[in-house]
Amino acid sequence: MAPFLAYEDKGPDTHRVPLVLVHGHPFDRTMWAPQLQRFPGTRRVVAPDLRGYGASPTAPAVTDFSGFARDIEALLDELKVESFVLAGLSMGGQIVMDCYRLFPERVRGLVLADTFPAAETPEGVRTRDAMADRLLAEGMRGYADEVLERMVAPYASAEVKAHVHGMMTATAPEGAAAALRARARRPDYVSLLPRVGVPALVVVGADDTFTPVSDALALHAALPDAELHIVDGAAHMPNLERPEVFDAALEEFLARVDARQPSSAPPRL
Repeated sequence: MAPFLAYEDKGPDTHRVPLVLVHGHPFDRTMWAPQLQRFPGTRRVVAPDLRGYGASPTAPAVTDFSGFARDIEALLDELKVESFVLAGLSMGGQIVMDCYRLFPERVRGLVLADTFPAAETPEGVRTRDAMADRLLAEGMRGYADEVLERMVAPYASAEVKAHVHGMMTATAPEGAAAALRARARRPDYVSLLPRVGVPALVVVGADDTFTPVSDALALHAALPDAELHIVDGAAHMPNLERPEVFDAALEEFLARVDARQPSSAPPRL
């Protein structure tokens, strides 16, 4: 049984496709604050805290990466959200790909932001395991201080920096460590991408050094029906650093997905 996830569920049920927002590591659902303000005016928006993050429980700890996808599926079952657009950033984008691997029939569109599909390298496994050990031993603050100006650009606003740093330091080390170990052993999604049968939007910050533009270009090229948006003036979190640009691209993409749905089709004559 999946643990009960904390979540936001905002906006009306309409003919528009619901939007599900999946945060990255080591953040929580407030990562999507600009989107949670803008999009519920026109559609239902669900944003969970992943297991081990935010207000969601850390136990039982996630041990298999697919556990994140199954938790989301269980939450959407509980909320009676049958089909949806899935949007994820960084680790959240990899969870979105895992959701598509496990229950593609429910997914109407994918938004993959600042993420990449390949499985971890042996060196990457060792690095993530070592970081998990460090977080358990030292807590989150030292790590948060070190990576803040890679998560967001050095020139990001003080408010954005404070928000991101606050999310990282508020994350439970036990949840972050468990997720790092599970993520290190995640599946390879490269072979999945050419089989994706729904529209996709690939977004990346122009100054992202964690998942650079080259990763987004490869992701875009592998998907059969994808759009690419490179967001100038942003690093790893363009949805927070340049929300007006990110939201405009997302809004255009959602309108395209809405237009494909049977309920949006004109009546037959």
